[in-house]
Amino acid sequence: MQEETHPSKTEAAYRLLRRDILATRLKPGAPLKLGALRDAYGVGWTPLREALSRLEAEKLVTAISNRGFAVAPVSKEELEDLARARMVVELPLLLESIANGDAEWEAAVVTSHYRLSRCKIAPDDPSETAVDEWDEKHTAFHDALLSAARSSWLLRFHSTISDQLRRHHRFLGLAPTLRAAQGRQEGYEQAVAALREAMGIDHHTALMEAALDRDIERARKLMEEHIGYTLHAYVHGETVDAHALRRIRRGLAAE
Repeated sequence: MQEETHPSKTEAAYRLLRRDILATRLKPGAPLKLGALRDAYGVGWTPLREALSRLEAEKLVTAISNRGFAVAPVSKEELEDLARARMVVELPLLLESIANGDAEWEAAVVTSHYRLSRCKIAPDDPSETAVDEWDEKHTAFHDALLSAARSSWLLRFHSTISDQLRRHHRFLGLAPTLRAAQGRQEGYEQAVAALREAMGIDHHTALMEAALDRDIERARKLMEEHIGYTLHAYVHGETVDAHALRRIRRGLAAE
């Protein structure tokens, strides 16, 4: 009997797999066996294959010759490259959004900031629920900041970069740092302090205020610093390297 397929089943499979890949519940590099996925998600073979093909196009899944699919790998080198791409794409979007933003945009920025401020950060609550909530509200805040930009292609690139950064952050920085803190491994205090700085609300507040004040230069500087805080916290989970941002800035200046 031929398996029944329907767009809604493929969409459901796609959304479930994508959610768990971004949250690293499906670990980078892990094989994606159709039988196991069918049992875990209750979705048939055809919708799963179609969903995996869509995720491969987004570079969240890789196809392995004669071996099926696997979650796309992550690396510290790729994380640095993604941070560099974020600067190239997000800075002009932010400036364009500030220039175009109206009262509705201002309200969306303030509302998303308030919701982010109500979240607990991972150093205070490392539970998966708390991390998921902060991740969702943090993404919503940055999306609100950029929501008045008009470049559809830059916004599309930003969405792709943002998704890849989320899983790199979780796997390479957040998880190792929290494990180090729990086990009191050497260097954990510095790593947790960097994580707290990156996730804390103060810098997000300053960024919001600069945007609402239409202070272009201050907003640009704060966004560069914000990306730097993130890199400082995440690019080296066990050993935080502050030189990575300088390498990225040198690369941008050379172009």
